[in-house]
Amino acid sequence: MLAIECVDVFKSFRPERESLLGRKKPKVAALQDISFTMPESECLGILGPNGSGKSTLIRLICTLLLPDRGELKVFGRDVVKAPQEVRRLIHRVSVEASFFKKLSAQENLDYAAGLYGLSRGAARSRAQEILERLGLPRAKYRAPLEEMSRGQQQKVAIARALLTSPTLLLLDEPTTGLDPRSRRDVQQFIEEIRHDYGASIVLCTHDMQEAQRLCDRVAVLRDGRFIALDTPTELAVRHGGGGGLEGAFLALTGEDPHEEEEMNA
Repeated sequence: MLAIECVDVFKSFRPERESLLGRKKPKVAALQDISFTMPESECLGILGPNGSGKSTLIRLICTLLLPDRGELKVFGRDVVKAPQEVRRLIHRVSVEASFFKKLSAQENLDYAAGLYGLSRGAARSRAQEILERLGLPRAKYRAPLEEMSRGQQQKVAIARALLTSPTLLLLDEPTTGLDPRSRRDVQQFIEEIRHDYGASIVLCTHDMQEAQRLCDRVAVLRDGRFIALDTPTELAVRHGGGGGLEGAFLALTGEDPHEEEEMNA
């Protein structure tokens, strides 16, 4: 079965500010006729400069946005016709994880478990197992989220996502801004998730080494369009000019991936 089937998806937005004459500005295309399929259990990387449409695509897949036209299905469920079914199959971890910052990690995870009808005991046991594997000290479980580092909060976000054993995991810049050790912990755990559960994963990242390590295939977005889709090795061979995946990204987009990552850190 296909994890994702995307056919001619188009999404546009109207600028928030009106023109000086008070007229509405025309809509701007964020994604233009995107088509691809993603097999079950694949890790698909999405690369692209800031503003290329990566986060818009993630929001469409998880039904936070709806396409203007085209068809998008998750495990055969249409995101427009059956959004509730789609939401039960996915979870999203974004660069800015949303929490009740005054509450502890344990309280936030208890709340998330309740939303999905999970028992508190089972959810706590599962959450502690995940957090321990991610290297979060047990002493931090009852600390308010606002007292945690960015990396520690991101580990809690990953634990929250995996409480429900989602069939499709959407990772939107999950390691941006993390220290090197936390980044390695998260990357290693993503590999374990695939090995242990066969999860299907969409990974948006600016880290070329991360994409090379984790992704079976990589799609490159520029100006709302897919301009390349292949394995990291093939992209490097065809477009890298000896500079690997970073060289391919630079050749395809005209942007330096290191500058993009620094802007998002």
